[in-house]
Amino acid sequence: MAYAERSGANLWRVRYERDDGTLGSLSGFPTEEAAKEEASRLNREALLGTRRPDPAAAKEPFGGWIEPWFGSIDVSDSTMAQYQSLARNHIAPRWGTVPFENISNLAVHTWAVKLREKGLAHNTVKTIMKILTMMLADAADEGIIPVSPIRVRRRGRRRHHRKPEAIWASPLEVLHIALQAAMLVGEWAAILIITAAYTGARWGELAGLQRTNIHLDDGFFVIDPDIGALHEVGSKLSLGPPKTAASARVVTLPPFLIDMWRYLLDLHDHPHIFVTAQHQLLRRSNFARRAMRPAADGNLHITNPLVRVLPVKPGLVFHGLRHSQNTWLIADDIPEVARALRLGHKVSDKIREVYDHVAPEIEAKILRCLQKRWEDALVAQFPNGLVFTDEHRLFALAA
Repeated sequence: MAYAERSGANLWRVRYERDDGTLGSLSGFPTEEAAKEEASRLNREALLGTRRPDPAAAKEPFGGWIEPWFGSIDVSDSTMAQYQSLARNHIAPRWGTVPFENISNLAVHTWAVKLREKGLAHNTVKTIMKILTMMLADAADEGIIPVSPIRVRRRGRRRHHRKPEAIWASPLEVLHIALQAAMLVGEWAAILIITAAYTGARWGELAGLQRTNIHLDDGFFVIDPDIGALHEVGSKLSLGPPKTAASARVVTLPPFLIDMWRYLLDLHDHPHIFVTAQHQLLRRSNFARRAMRPAADGNLHITNPLVRVLPVKPGLVFHGLRHSQNTWLIADDIPEVARALRLGHKVSDKIREVYDHVAPEIEAKILRCLQKRWEDALVAQFPNGLVFTDEHRLFALAA
């Protein structure tokens, strides 16, 4: 039972029983009447059987809740790394020293507006708000605060946040980019870029692909459901499941790519097909900086680079090669279910998922179309035929 008592010459406090049987204290009441009113409120809540948060806990800084909260959630390593980064860089600096009871709905949404005004992407701010909302909801469940202060915002302008259109490349542009990547870091990078465009596989699926899952005599490779992708969290690399259950799949290879892969596999004995020139596993940021970005954007802004390369498709990222594959398949009238299976997408329509199948003729058509796109790109790039030089030997092998 809560009660009021004097705590100083001109101050009163409320003593109450916590859930664990110990006594808690709320201090700082200027009059006996104010203290008794708070004690009565606590007693009424206890009598009604409502869950009574610990009043003292709500006065604690929010920052003390962040680490215990992260210890309670069960998410993938990459999601955990993202959440912790956003909490460390945005949530903790703003709310870490603020008591729970001083976090208000208005203050949180005002802060979100300021984050957007500073230039943070819409999806980044959305994720930050999601994390903070989950933290406060769990704090309410634990009895630290009565309820979460954050409410859905239904007022204000209705902004339409359009996702930027994905940049994709034509087969000839992919060939140009691959040639420049070969000049920059080596022919392994060229084959990786071409593979991404002509299979639609994701970065992690190709970086994690091992020899044991490659079947060149039969013209396909397998993305394993358990270790089919290379994950990079911080500086740690590890094999794990691909992005979704549908991502575990068999991907067929057009004939020219089979020849390229044979050539690449003969160059090293590493368990993975795609490795650096030093036979190390690939890191996305390193590849983007050293190969993908300059090969697509050019490096005309750099004074005296070791290798001068020209702009081909500025803004194209590695994932854009996957979009390129899908765009080509659409242009070649490949059915949606066949595109979804090749790219590792789940078919959205349940009925079509059950009854639509990919006939062997459709799979054969996909490979014919991809082979033709490659051959047409070679003819456009080398109208007088290929010269067998070190620079172009992998393309000569695949011609």
